Amino acid sequence: MKRRNFIKNASLTGVGLAVGNSILGCKQEQKEDENTVEASTKALLPLVIATWDVKNATVKAWETLQNGETVLDAIEKGCNVEEDNAEGLSVGKGGLPDRDGNVTLDACIMNSEGNCGSVVYLQNVSHAISVARKVMEDTPHVMLAGKGAEQFAYESGFIKEDLLTEKAKKAWNEWKIKSEYKPIINIENHDTIGMLAIDKDGNLSGGCTTSGLAYKMAGRVGDSPIIGSGLFLDNEVGAAVATGLGEEVVKTVGSFLIVELMRQGMTPQQACEEAISRIIDKTNSNYKNFQVGYIAVNKRGETGSFAIHKGFSMTKYQENKNEKIESDFYFKEP
Repeated sequence: MKRRNFIKNASLTGVGLAVGNSILGCKQEQKEDENTVEASTKALLPLVIATWDVKNATVKAWETLQNGETVLDAIEKGCNVEEDNAEGLSVGKGGLPDRDGNVTLDACIMNSEGNCGSVVYLQNVSHAISVARKVMEDTPHVMLAGKGAEQFAYESGFIKEDLLTEKAKKAWNEWKIKSEYKPIINIENHDTIGMLAIDKDGNLSGGCTTSGLAYKMAGRVGDSPIIGSGLFLDNEVGAAVATGLGEEVVKTVGSFLIVELMRQGMTPQQACEEAISRIIDKTNSNYKNFQVGYIAVNKRGETGSFAIHKGFSMTKYQENKNEKIESDFYFKEP
């Protein structure tokens, strides 16, 4: 071999070895970076979040997960706590009635497989979220309404009871003096409980239960029992739930929107803010007269919450810490 060719070949070999080592080094660094990223973004599970200040409900859900029960059990039992809270005036027993004095309940529930159940305009049964679960698991349907939902509840073992407490009745009688139909922002600071949870294996479930808008027209149904509006989840992406004036949530299919925005790469916080902005854009300045709030969680255990007005909050139970978190909001008065 001529010296020139030898030198050329040797040089190329050296370059090849250098490039090869460089590539291997880059791959090793990339792998280390990926491991670092994976470790830093690893979900801190399990996790429970809920709309408003409902620490007793999130405690119950957390304890249910710690006891080895399913994430769906956690949602149901957590929501049951507020449905039994007769002082709340917004969920289950003691909820504020419609304008005719009837307490009517809406609820839905959804599991990690994408199955869901819902009840609307349910009367005389306090645990609407549990009836919704029965609809999901024991019927070929997704939603039952009114007398049909009530009859199904009795057939499933639920007990008939009067949901109109003296406290709620007094508030209704006072309302009848003027009979003004006007949604009140953050009424009782608590008008619906929406709850989302992830178990230690990363599986999601969610639920939403409410007595609906106080002094509504008989038969009115809001967003809470509507899959995609009041609640939606995709076990590969995350979940979202809404609270506030349901009519505005329905118009933008808010919870489904948030999950899809997270699928496209937004964080839960960014997705909640975008969903609120959609409502703002479609209502001109009318948004000043009502409240809507969202909470969301993704598969990495990241959470977000956002509302139109000040006063909305989220309760989060994570890493053995149960805390109320005040949500950021859109409308900042001068």
